[in-house]
Amino acid sequence: MTKTHKTDAIIIGAGPVGLFAVFELGLLDIKCHLIDILEMPGGQCAELYPEKPIYDIPALPVVSGQELTDNLMKQIEPFHPKFTLGEMAEKIEKTENGWRVTTNDGTEVEGKVVIIAAGGGSFTPKKPPIKNIAEFEGKSVFYSVKKIEQFKDKDIVIAGGGDSALDWAINLQPIAKSLTLVHRRNEFKAAPHSVAKMHDLVNENKMDFVIGNLKNLNGKNGILESITVDEEDVKCENLLAFYGLTMKLGPVANFGINLENNLIPVNTENFETNVEGIFSIGDINYYPGKLKLILSGFHEAALMAQKAFKYVYPDEKLRFQYTTSSTNLQKKLGVKE
Repeated sequence: MTKTHKTDAIIIGAGPVGLFAVFELGLLDIKCHLIDILEMPGGQCAELYPEKPIYDIPALPVVSGQELTDNLMKQIEPFHPKFTLGEMAEKIEKTENGWRVTTNDGTEVEGKVVIIAAGGGSFTPKKPPIKNIAEFEGKSVFYSVKKIEQFKDKDIVIAGGGDSALDWAINLQPIAKSLTLVHRRNEFKAAPHSVAKMHDLVNENKMDFVIGNLKNLNGKNGILESITVDEEDVKCENLLAFYGLTMKLGPVANFGINLENNLIPVNTENFETNVEGIFSIGDINYYPGKLKLILSGFHEAALMAQKAFKYVYPDEKLRFQYTTSSTNLQKKLGVKE
């Protein structure tokens, strides 16, 4: 039986930007229903990097992906958003009163506006080209860190040369029995301060750095004993491979929205797409000067909400108010006078 829900705003994507959009829309009395293919809110932050530190969220010197998600969920509690999780938004249709989004499981959500906050679309990790790697995946080969304690007192090898590889090498080194970073060359795409910190740890003999390519995984029954880097065997109980992600738009590409290099062009006045009533915020959109930062997505959500209000309440005049000066807004947020 088809499950149908009615709301004001349908948000495709429950990552940080989608969650903050609930707050901005909620301030304007706009009800939200979020759809996400993952089984929990938080998007890539919660799924791939729940314990990775994030440093560029205003007023939070450092916060983990999961902590950021938890705080955003707490922030939107007063607005009682609805969630459809573990399902993919598969089809968008125009209706008499707005839009209908249908998921792969047959769930229908109807609303006045649609906000696409799907990050880069669906994502899968790029894997090392090693024949028997599937045997070890989930047991001793991993593509993300969900619980740091899982790697305590282990012989760890981290493969990659980007921010994720360097960040986790630095963060796991204090708890690892041994840690080796493997990269094909002595040049990195990571932040310079992270590269410098890694070299400091190597010079202090607190971790190793090996230049080369992964060739073989050695062990049995999914349990690693060592890995072969070129011709050298390196002791290894856990391999963390950070070769980046492969992004796919999936069904979003079939929504009838203009695309440019697998991104959705928007105007920067209100982040509306070429289709009236459909908006795009976060990493999935494109405009000149775009920066793929969470804080940029937060800014986009705020401006989007102003235009969305006109679709949800076409006969009302929007009066902008600061949350610090509006008694009505403070009541919604549970602020005591």
